Amino acid sequence: MDDLARDGYVLTADPKRVDFARVHQWLAEESYWAAGRSYDLVARSIDGSLPYSIFTSDGAEQVAFARAVTDGATFAWICDVFVDESHRGRGLGKWMIDTIVADLSDRGILRFLLATRDAHDVYRRSGFEDLAGAHRFMEIDRRPTRNAILGKP
Repeated sequence: MDDLARDGYVLTADPKRVDFARVHQWLAEESYWAAGRSYDLVARSIDGSLPYSIFTSDGAEQVAFARAVTDGATFAWICDVFVDESHRGRGLGKWMIDTIVADLSDRGILRFLLATRDAHDVYRRSGFEDLAGAHRFMEIDRRPTRNAILGKP
């Protein structure tokens, strides 16, 4: 995917441009789903995924991040979506999600999954729907943040 520019920002899928320290801070210190995640774990998760980043147009500051975990053929899970608080409200998250879906659709991926505790309406604007047949899915979830993710005390 070529870099895309819009309204003073650049969206890239170049894994070499990810600001690992910044993404680690967002996930480990500011997100509910990855609170306390170690730097090594964040780095390994990015290395094993397709990362997407948004930077200020001068490239000086990364302002958003998401990654896709995919088999490259049939399925992609979009996760760790984060927009820096000072850049929210500008449509960057939707732009990033729409770009990820378009990029992976161009590669032939037909099924996308994501999970959110509180941003359902945001993702619906990008075409996501409640999971049909959710009762068919099973999981083993040993994450220490599981209760926070589910909105439980």
